[in-house]
This record gives sequence, structure tokens and C-alpha cells, in this order.
Amino acid sequence: MGVPHISNRSGREPEGWSRRGMLAALGAVPAAVVLTGCSGSANASDASEGSSTPSARAAAKKATLAVTPADGTAKADFSSPVQVTVTDGTLASVQVTGNDGSTLTGSLNDTKTTWTSARNPYSGTKYTVTATAEGGTARTTTFTTRSPGETFVGYFTPEANSTSGVGMPVSINFTHAVSDRAAVQKAITVAAEPAVEIVGHWFSDTRLDFRPETYWAPGTKITLGLRLRDVQGADGVYGVQSKDVTFHIGREQISTVDLATKEMTVRRDGSTIATYPVSGGDSDHTTWSGIMVISERFKQTRMESSTVGLGDEYDISDVPHAQRLTTSGTFVHGNYWASTAVFGHENTSHGCVGLHDAKGANDSSVDGYKFYDSSMLGDVVIVKNSGERTVTASNGLNGWNLSWADWKAGSAV
Repeated sequence: MGVPHISNRSGREPEGWSRRGMLAALGAVPAAVVLTGCSGSANASDASEGSSTPSARAAAKKATLAVTPADGTAKADFSSPVQVTVTDGTLASVQVTGNDGSTLTGSLNDTKTTWTSARNPYSGTKYTVTATAEGGTARTTTFTTRSPGETFVGYFTPEANSTSGVGMPVSINFTHAVSDRAAVQKAITVAAEPAVEIVGHWFSDTRLDFRPETYWAPGTKITLGLRLRDVQGADGVYGVQSKDVTFHIGREQISTVDLATKEMTVRRDGSTIATYPVSGGDSDHTTWSGIMVISERFKQTRMESSTVGLGDEYDISDVPHAQRLTTSGTFVHGNYWASTAVFGHENTSHGCVGLHDAKGANDSSVDGYKFYDSSMLGDVVIVKNSGERTVTASNGLNGWNLSWADWKAGSAV
């Protein structure tokens, strides 16, 4: 038995039926029939829902965005990347900018539900994150990273934009002992044009030098990249530098001091340009042997024996044309107080290499002036037949005394 069709478009009750009679008739329908009619309507609804896909159902929900670090964080960690996630949707775009003008780029996962920054945020910086889900509106959050408790910097040699001789290494001295040498070394790059393999060598926990296997080619351009900002060099101690600097290599000048013949031969770009009679260290104060690099230059300087552990043996206030070869105090310099007969004939110094010079450092005719005038920082001075052992590689900028294998063994990466 079916229920009679009832049209009520006019809003009036059908003829022949009273409201009471209609309700009575409906109430008289057997329960099974009522369930059958209702069942037909429910099945249609279920079929409609069953035909929708999970993604369609998800689209009907509102996408929810979450940002790490959380919105409003005042002292966020800077040792982890920024992450944006979405539920019930996919990400359309993410922008992260710092109040220092920096930006953080990143990438999405395969399902476009998670975005992760390519690097960590910087310390002590306020960031604004603007994220948008597909089909949704943008959400903006902010957070500020904490400042590091203790920091370090690396002081580098040579100076930025300077021109040096072919023996000049790139030497970095850190203001705090480095325990994680690999992390710090990975954050530093040294590149050359023309290209050559360059390797770092740790002389101590505060000094890292870089050099190629042989001297730099004349005219080389060297670029030092420091990406030490927020790199943890030791427990709780972070770097602060993020910069690039360039240096240049000039002509090649290599001078060889033979203390058996007491003569120095100066060669530039493969040709001999000068020879000078010299005087080296005496038998009690022999001069270091080995390859040394000019690391400092002074037209005039004071030399005092007490600074190198020799008591009060000398104190000369105006040593002319002094060029440092070792940290421990070896120089090649002019000498106006010794007889001219000494040079080329006797080794009489306290360990330095001396050339005849004039008081006041202004006489261009003397050997001390001429050699100083022809030299630059980074020039190579080789001392042989001195009676002394080879200088320690860390005593000055003198890493060339290590074999390439020994040099590479001092790298942390």
C-alpha cells in the first residue's frame, strides 16, 4: 500500500480531505511502509555522500595553518629551521622576512602540507611569517629569536682588498677557542681565480690557515667567505660574521738567504733582480732555517732584546726597514750600527738577517732601503745553511714548511 500523492503548492488543503483526516490516514499506514518510504530518501542521501572523495570532503573543511616557532614567541631558538604546516588543505605560499632585511627561502614536502626553511633563522632577529593555504586567506605571525649568550669573531690576514706576495696564506685567528672545528671550517670558504685546490689547516683551537699546495700564481684573486653567524664554535659560543672579502696576489718575489755565503739573492717572476751581502745570527743566536713569509713591515721600529727573552742585550729605537718573518721575533732589516765590513763576511746578529743601511731610513742608495722598497707583505724569504733547525710552521705565516700531506692532515673536514 502506498501513500496517496499530496500536492500542497497552493498552501490549501486538498478537497475531500480535512487536516484531521489526512493525519489520521498517514498515521494508519503500516510501519513497514513508512520505513520503506523513509529508507528510500535516506539511501539517496547516503549515495550522494558516498560519491564524494576524501579530498572533496577535506576541501569542505577549513584549512588550519601552524607556524613553528609559534606566533608571539619572544626568545625563539635559532638553531632549528622555521616550519609551516597545514591540515585539511595544502600550502600555496610562504614568505619569511626578518627585520634586518634578510629572507628565509624554503621548500614544500611532496604533499604540499609542510614548508621548511632552507637554513635556520638568525639570532636576535624579529621575523614575520606570511602563509597562505590553497583557496584560503593569508595568515601572518611573528616571532623573535634569542640573542646568543657568548660570541666569537675571526680576524683574518691579509686585509680586505689588499695585494700580497705569492706566499701569503689566508690566516684566521679566533677570539674564542673553537671546539667544533668541523662546524667552523665548513662555514668558511676560500676560492681562487684561477681555480686551485685550497685546504684549511688548524694550528691551534684559535687559528685556522688556508693555502694551496704550492705558492699562489701571480695575479690570483682570492675570495674569503665567512658564514660564521650563529655557528656554534664551542658550547654556547656562536659566531657573528657573515661577509665576503677579496684579496689579490701581485708579482712573485722569492728571496733566498744563504748564511754559508752570507748573501741574499732576490728573484722576481723567475729572474734575479738583486743580490745583497747580509749578516745572520751568530753561533749563539742562530737564524731559523726554512721558508718564511713577510708578515709585517716597518720603515722604522724599536727592537728591544727583553721582548724576545734576551734580557738587556740591546735596545735600538730606530731600526730601519724591518720586515717580520716570525712571531718569535725574526726580522730581515737594515743595520746602520754595524761596520760595513760585517755584511757578506760575518754572522753577528741575535738571529735576524741584516743588510747595510743608514740611520733615519731615508738613504735610497743602501741595501736595506732597496730590499725594503722592492718587497711587500706575503713575499717569500728562504733561509738556508743557518745552523738552526727549520722554523715551526705556526711561527709566523710559515705553513709552507709542511708537506702537502701534512698540511691536509690538519684539516677538520
